Amino acid sequence: MKKIILLSLMLSIFSKSMSQSVPSESIYDIKIDDLSGKPIDLSVYKGKYILFVNVASECGFTGQYEDLQKLYDAYQGNLMVIGVPCNQFGGQEPGTAAQIQSFCQTNYGVSFVMTEKVDVKGGNQHPLYQWLTKKSKNGKTDSSVKWNFQKYLVDDKGYLTDYYFSITNPMSDKITKHLK
Repeated sequence: MKKIILLSLMLSIFSKSMSQSVPSESIYDIKIDDLSGKPIDLSVYKGKYILFVNVASECGFTGQYEDLQKLYDAYQGNLMVIGVPCNQFGGQEPGTAAQIQSFCQTNYGVSFVMTEKVDVKGGNQHPLYQWLTKKSKNGKTDSSVKWNFQKYLVDDKGYLTDYYFSITNPMSDKITKHLK
């Protein structure tokens, strides 16, 4: 019996050490503009999940815009999808803000938020992606953006939930299980 209690205590301590710590910065304080140059107030989305996706118009994964819109339509009471255009992977987002906006609306009927075009890695990495990819800021894990359409899910309290590589479809249960 003592061994079971000791084992239970050790597991409890281990699981607490593996859990997420409080982020050193709030996701809601990060400044980023939308495609038209207007500031986006991320704090408006407190109480909702936010799925950040670095997007590109000329990528093999560009068709995921359709499922991103489906995801947003299905869960918009509980979720905001935010597309973040980036031209760092194969030069696959060369357009201007107006071209990106037009492409997304014309081809995919995108109605979720789209930000300005930013760098998601490297020396000019936007503060949003510094937060999403650095454990010292997000309190959960370090990661790196590998390609277009990598996804980062932030929960309704502003904590990083998880990230998903480009091959993960936006409607995947890996994502939707958090939104139900």
